[in-house]
Amino acid sequence: MKHFKKTQQLVQGGLIAALYVVLTMVAAGFDLASGAIQVRISEALCVLPFFTPAAVPGLFVGCLVANLVTGAALPDIIFGSLATLLGALGTRALCRHKFLCTLPPVISNAVIVPLILTYAYHIPGGIPFFMLTVGAGEVLSVCVFGEILLRVLCPIRGRLFGSEEAPKKEKTTAA
Repeated sequence: MKHFKKTQQLVQGGLIAALYVVLTMVAAGFDLASGAIQVRISEALCVLPFFTPAAVPGLFVGCLVANLVTGAALPDIIFGSLATLLGALGTRALCRHKFLCTLPPVISNAVIVPLILTYAYHIPGGIPFFMLTVGAGEVLSVCVFGEILLRVLCPIRGRLFGSEEAPKKEKTTAA
């Protein structure tokens, strides 16, 4: 049973990473995945650590791969991925507080990404402006789209992510 749980979490993490990459590529196709104003649809997935610890490495790897395939600068690949990891860890830490779990990804990205935009890409505008624009994009992605995702997934969380407890064996009766 222990091997099943580890395999299940590995598969979940892989699927979350792949979904993050695909959604980032879709956003990039509309020029929304990077720059001073960005709304990464994939950031809505940052609520998934509320349901499963497998989402934490899945989101980190997904962001890392997405940044690589979209041609991000090296500091963005490193620190942008770390911002997502910090947000995912924060969401997991707040998994008992559903109403707060959307905040860590917003805060980590609103603080870290403006530094990346300023120092890695040399985009004019200033850190406070980027904190506002990146933060607004994160609020839309995580707090709005992510909240919708939370509401849709909560009723089926056990079927999608498995229960936190080991399944109980069914009793059989001899006929």
